[in-house]
Amino acid sequence: MDKDANSKIQLPPGFRFHPSDEELIVHYLRNKVTSSPFPTSFIAEIDLYNYNPWELPSLCKALFREDEWYFFTPRDRKYPNGVRPNRAAASGYWKAIGTDKPIFTSCGIKSIVVKKALVFYKGRPPKGSKTDWIMHEYRLHDSTISNSKQGGSMRVGQFHEFNFSIWWFLMTNSVNY
Repeated sequence: MDKDANSKIQLPPGFRFHPSDEELIVHYLRNKVTSSPFPTSFIAEIDLYNYNPWELPSLCKALFREDEWYFFTPRDRKYPNGVRPNRAAASGYWKAIGTDKPIFTSCGIKSIVVKKALVFYKGRPPKGSKTDWIMHEYRLHDSTISNSKQGGSMRVGQFHEFNFSIWWFLMTNSVNY
């Protein structure tokens, strides 16, 4: 893979990074959490809450599909001893929509992760204005990680919230919630 003048990783012609949910979890998020090697390291690691979503594409390490970016980001708590995540961003906040969606292994028997959709609102709650920015958060089940003593995690129900999650951004005008 070559880099251009803007230090973006140029994927080979014809290559498309369009992983399934299971591929994201098994080959990227789980490897990140367990400090195992990745197939390649083109997912940027940033604190996305320091930015507005429209600033994030310029921070991406690789060129993905149009209007789609992947990041590892720390997941902070709203209160030091609480379990609620802090979803405040530079000029707005991320609001969870819908219900958590379990992601199953390809054999369909075991849920390995929960996927949550969030929408970005400009301003402060409860008077923020909804935008077209959508984020998908992936949370690993305890059983997905062989080493339950992984540093930097906190217990939340039956899930571990690790220091880094994969976040996938998609900007679209036709969103199905």
